[in-house]
Amino acid sequence: MPNEISYKIHGDDLQLLEIELDPGEAVRGEAGTMTFMESGVEMQTGVGGIFKGLKRMFTGESFFISTFTNTSQAISHVAFAAPYPGSILPINLSAEGGKFICQKDSFLCADTSVEIEIAFTKRLGAGLFGGEGFILQRLEGSGMAWVHAGGTLIEKTLAAGETLRVDTGCLVAFAPSVDYDIKMMKGFTNALFAGEGLFLAQLTGPGKVYLQSLPLSRLADRILAGAKRSGNKSGGVASDVIGGLFGG
Repeated sequence: MPNEISYKIHGDDLQLLEIELDPGEAVRGEAGTMTFMESGVEMQTGVGGIFKGLKRMFTGESFFISTFTNTSQAISHVAFAAPYPGSILPINLSAEGGKFICQKDSFLCADTSVEIEIAFTKRLGAGLFGGEGFILQRLEGSGMAWVHAGGTLIEKTLAAGETLRVDTGCLVAFAPSVDYDIKMMKGFTNALFAGEGLFLAQLTGPGKVYLQSLPLSRLADRILAGAKRSGNKSGGVASDVIGGLFGG
């Protein structure tokens, strides 16, 4: 079992993860997420095997992954941040039975003992209508992993048989013991005019569930709507996009 890596999360809503690496220690990060690395840390970008690269692509990540190794004889640091506002969730896989299920695109970084696997949903309905995609990520290993959530991160612990219905885009991660399914929104007017989509994710305990308050898809829709409204105006794109983000 690897030693637990020391780390610190900076900020509240625009978080940055700073990892402390002992001599010879290494972490792997999603391509494009590194913010800084101190002297002594060396970066090596590769695939780690064609099959592993393809599995990462299927789960919404880059084909390539970067490994950051402290090659010096002193403690050094490397930092990571996601490309949009949100919170960072640390997951100690050894304390979670060696596995955790995450939404696609959520992986930020992990120690070298952790692998990203493909986790297909259990039911055809969940695969076809699961909003954020058919394929989920399954993080496997005995070390630390960090995933990113948009906006504020919310933790729920479901008792056995307890059910929680969630907007499909707001789901970040959940324990393998949690049953995941997709249910259609009840009511014709609710489905068409509520603005919440036709389907909800239904999670049944026992186990932990992590939610995000601002999915990237929702943020992108606001920005796009603001940009479209500004198309023929002389007031400038920036003010209208900001207005769109906060509801006009």
